[in-house]
Amino acid sequence: MYKMFIVLGAVLLLVGLIGTLFGKLPGDIRFSKGNVTFYFPIMTSIIISILLSFVFYLINKFR
Repeated sequence: MYKMFIVLGAVLLLVGLIGTLFGKLPGDIRFSKGNVTFYFPIMTSIIISILLSFVFYLINKFR
């Protein structure tokens, strides 16, 4: 159980670092009108989903 928390913490740290390094990716949607801004990071969400799927696949494989 402790290994899972360590791996999950490392994954969250990696996702945070990737998010700060790359910031907005092409494909992220941003609308601004007046003082209202809508931001939907669709490409960032897809990349994070692929990375998490790969990490959980590796965890399940070596269990």
